[in-house]
Amino acid sequence: MNADLSDIIAPGLTVLFCGINPGLQAAATGHHFVGHSNRFWPVLHRAGFTPTLFTADEGRQLLDVACGITAVVRRPTAGADGLTAEDFAAAAEPFGAMLDAYRPRYIAFLGKPAYAALTGQRHVAWGRQPDDMHGCTPWVLPNPSGRNLAFSMDALVTAYTALREVAFPATAPRALPPRGARKAGRPPAR
Repeated sequence: MNADLSDIIAPGLTVLFCGINPGLQAAATGHHFVGHSNRFWPVLHRAGFTPTLFTADEGRQLLDVACGITAVVRRPTAGADGLTAEDFAAAAEPFGAMLDAYRPRYIAFLGKPAYAALTGQRHVAWGRQPDDMHGCTPWVLPNPSGRNLAFSMDALVTAYTALREVAFPATAPRALPPRGARKAGRPPAR
């Protein structure tokens, strides 16, 4: 990645979110998923990964919740369509070495292209993948980019929540009371 855009990573994370490659704005600012239309941070919060809505410049706080961020290809582009098969081929070995060194429990690919390129698979399903990757369990999630019009915010939250429920089962949020339900210690509204 650009020297100004470092991975947010530490040994033994529970989930390492893995983008395809950095966007130009992320590389320029040094913050992952910084674009105004990118839904990564709101999706993480709504899916229960973060206790509050983090902003891109608070990204390092992900380490406090046992999560991190990386990308397969380090070269920034205006869009993932600017990458070539050679970019993915050149990235495969360093990416595998990074997984060997840090050993996250889950590697969550944000979109199918990077996972497909690394594994040589033509057809990739959403969700948990059947084969481990360098000792990590791969999971493929929809890309939260605002350009990904195939997934609404609710659909993204549903997909990310499925991973959060498996990766962090003890942190499942409590169901909210029905709207207008009586709160403890208060008389019912009349």
